[in-house]
Amino acid sequence: MSTAAVAAPARSGQVLADLLPASRVRDIALVAGGAALTGLAAQIAVPVPGTPVPVTGQTFAALLVGTALGARRGVAALALYALAGLAGMPWFAGGSHGFSASFGYILGMLLASAAVGALARRGADRSMPRMAGTMLLGEAIIYAIGVPYLAFSADLSASAAIAAGLTPFLIGDALKAALAMGLLPTAWKLLDK
Repeated sequence: MSTAAVAAPARSGQVLADLLPASRVRDIALVAGGAALTGLAAQIAVPVPGTPVPVTGQTFAALLVGTALGARRGVAALALYALAGLAGMPWFAGGSHGFSASFGYILGMLLASAAVGALARRGADRSMPRMAGTMLLGEAIIYAIGVPYLAFSADLSASAAIAAGLTPFLIGDALKAALAMGLLPTAWKLLDK
């Protein structure tokens, strides 16, 4: 066995947040920070004509939180974000709160954070190709919950909900996924040096 193999830290089964010293305070801070990051990113909201759903930084933050914190803490962060917004904290898209036609996307983000967090724990955040697949899966989960919720809450047909709640966002989500593909594998490379 080479000395390089002995000197390298064991990181199998870890997400980025696991590299911080373990404590309950760390986990609480990470969960609160993940919720706050998602709330801040939701304030980057650009209205899209013909749809009640704006383009936001929210999905990017939610997937980043899930991947960096892992499934358990990621879900806790997104649950805190959702519950605080339902309780009246104005940190959903554009400073809104409570239930809206786009609340299904928040529910989708909660489930997506669990999926991408579980994949990250299996090393999906270590390379660009695997990270691409992880982000695409996360986005698919968000849309799988968000679009039907939009159809139901706004009384839209399936095709109208797809036109209003999916199609206008595909290019932006591809750009967000590309950014995440670069960020997380690069962070691991820097930490392994």
